[in-house]
Amino acid sequence: MRTAIVTGAAGNLGKAVVRKFLEEGFTVCGTGLLPSGWTGYEGTRLDLSDEAAAGNWVESVIKKQGSVETAVLTVGGFAMGDIAGTGTKEITDQVRLNVETAYNVARPLFLQMLKQGRGTIFFIGSQAGLDEKKSKGLVAYGLAKSLLFRLAALMNEEASGTGVGVFVLVPFIIDTAENRASMPGADFSAWQTPEFLAETVFSYAMAPGKKDPVILL
Repeated sequence: MRTAIVTGAAGNLGKAVVRKFLEEGFTVCGTGLLPSGWTGYEGTRLDLSDEAAAGNWVESVIKKQGSVETAVLTVGGFAMGDIAGTGTKEITDQVRLNVETAYNVARPLFLQMLKQGRGTIFFIGSQAGLDEKKSKGLVAYGLAKSLLFRLAALMNEEASGTGVGVFVLVPFIIDTAENRASMPGADFSAWQTPEFLAETVFSYAMAPGKKDPVILL
């Protein structure tokens, strides 16, 4: 049985990713509780900024399942703020929400995947983390998200020559009820559904090959 890990499984994107991998016959272990009808999903509540707790959870999944083929790390946070309104506290908060929560799961998984000789890890990036123009007014958020691209590059360098690949998914705007409510005048037709993003992740997970590690959509 193949196993996937999904953090933030109760969120809009997380649910879509869990559903896709379950449909494809995976066992999915995640953070976030889902209704009992989600057969094949094993969820838990966990503070992923707690390095020891996150590491222990990953180790428990590996011990029970034997291996983990892929991980999709959707937990994160968002904050507005220009340079004048952004202090080190705001930066630290965003790094904790977007980087530490990812790294605390990705690190033990990455080491396991190196032992296995295969596996894929997906971070959720943002255009604000790639382009300073799109990070204007989003200083702490953009800085934090930019670190995920660097982390993926470092991991891919370390995994060079193996079957392990680390990717950063960069959606445009995810089509959710919350985003529609916050941007009622936007062109929703250009947005990407959680289901589309889940399909994209799955396609990369199944055939990572030499694909670009930045999945810019």
